[in-house]
Amino acid sequence: MSRHLFVAGTDTGIGKTHGAQALIHALRRNGGRVAGMKPVASGSEATADGLRNEDALALQAASAPRPPYDRVNPIALAEAVAPHLAAARAGVAIDWPPLDAAFDRLRQDYDRVVVEGVGGWLVPLGGNLSAEQIPARWGLDVVLVVGMRLGCISHARLTARAIEADGCRFAGWIANVVDPSMPLLDENIATLRACLSAPCLGVLPHGVTPADAAGVLDVGALD
Repeated sequence: MSRHLFVAGTDTGIGKTHGAQALIHALRRNGGRVAGMKPVASGSEATADGLRNEDALALQAASAPRPPYDRVNPIALAEAVAPHLAAARAGVAIDWPPLDAAFDRLRQDYDRVVVEGVGGWLVPLGGNLSAEQIPARWGLDVVLVVGMRLGCISHARLTARAIEADGCRFAGWIANVVDPSMPLLDENIATLRACLSAPCLGVLPHGVTPADAAGVLDVGALD
């Protein structure tokens, strides 16, 4: 069982960063040093300090103590498109050395590292690299954020199957209520509880801060 975690999502735009932030806050409440990481991020703004990604900044802000940005997000890409396309258009080669170096420093300095993926489970990063290789390479247990909206049951089951088929430990899942008007929300959550092999760590209400959402997460299941 890994002390460090990889946060995957059923799709893009389902609140993966929100779930990762909530998880960081929940782990911090148990004591210890906890850091977030976004190894590769597309959709970054140019600043005086270099490219900065909104999701990576949110993970950095949730961390305690606050890590340097280049360890949270070693590869930032400007265009808000699939990372392998953003990298190709920027002439950037995504490879393991900078990613490994950043993660190694974080795991040396923190008790827990929460690594957020990009998009869904099988997003290509460029060359022979793909997002699902990150948790396999670093030995990370996987927490799946399920965006509660129409279609989520199939997406969640397919992703869970892929996580396990790729040899990773599916440690738990988080239901994130992205659509509060979703018909039969409770029934859909109950179906997922019955279908997925890992425990539900909690249901994140719509419109709450990550720090408040942390209160509903049972991270004891991850120890």
